[in-house]
Amino acid sequence: MQALIEVILPVFLVAGFGYVAVWRGLFSDAAVDGLMRFTQSFAIPCLLFRAISTLDLGQEAEAPLLLSFYAGALSGFAAGLLGARYLFRRGWEDAVAVGFTGLFSNTLLLGLPITERAYGTDALGGNYAIIALHAPVCYGLGITAMEVARAGLRPGALARQIGAALGRNPLVIAIVLGLGVNLAGLTVPVPLGDALDLMARAALPAALFGLGGVLCRYRPEGDMRLIGYVVAVALVLHPSVTWTLGRALALDTAALRSAVLTAAMAPGVNAYIFATLYGRARRVAASSVLIATALSVLTVWVWLQILP
Repeated sequence: MQALIEVILPVFLVAGFGYVAVWRGLFSDAAVDGLMRFTQSFAIPCLLFRAISTLDLGQEAEAPLLLSFYAGALSGFAAGLLGARYLFRRGWEDAVAVGFTGLFSNTLLLGLPITERAYGTDALGGNYAIIALHAPVCYGLGITAMEVARAGLRPGALARQIGAALGRNPLVIAIVLGLGVNLAGLTVPVPLGDALDLMARAALPAALFGLGGVLCRYRPEGDMRLIGYVVAVALVLHPSVTWTLGRALALDTAALRSAVLTAAMAPGVNAYIFATLYGRARRVAASSVLIATALSVLTVWVWLQILP
């Protein structure tokens, strides 16, 4: 119970403040959009660049950590895709959007602050190693699967579309630049580093507040059996697979914590963005994000009790 109060609730309370502010008309939808653009296009990229440029890649980006997390993520995608298609009789394009919702956990806005509050800033190395691959892996898989389902692009055109989508993403750009600085052994000048740190410190609290405002727009409605299925995939299947593999591969305590807690996060808002991009299963994606985010207050607490 102490973990619930001291670690999890402060994170969700900040998101709750954003939800209530928008619900009561104290913060406009336009302001939420501006805040989310600031965090996702500027502040969070600064945070990722600083973290990855100084990350000990040899120690943190170990294969068992990445295998444990991404095997869980791919299990979530497969379960969402096949369940939507064969259990709920949805079309293949809807099924891909549902699968993406089971794939894309909220590694940034929830995974980072909860891990930091639970285990400290020094415990985030594994989180950043996972995040470095998260957008390329998830969007690459999601776009590929959707275009195959639509049967509208040749392989060359498909590769160009995926590359263009990732090349415009500020988070991917920040990750690539951070990796470049890291691998080249460069040092960021002190004034620039201090400026980036100022931006980075604003990233998570502002993004959490904005996330609450975004969630206020969603209303759980219809398709409740499918939504419940997706929530179970995201909150139970993904972290369970990661936990099982992490134990089997003898991950050390810090890596196991990062992998499982990150896997245990609710689907991110990007799941709804992906569904909107293709105009498929938007209601399922939006409601799954909202309901899973609320329920993860309890499910994350359970995982904190299980983890060493």
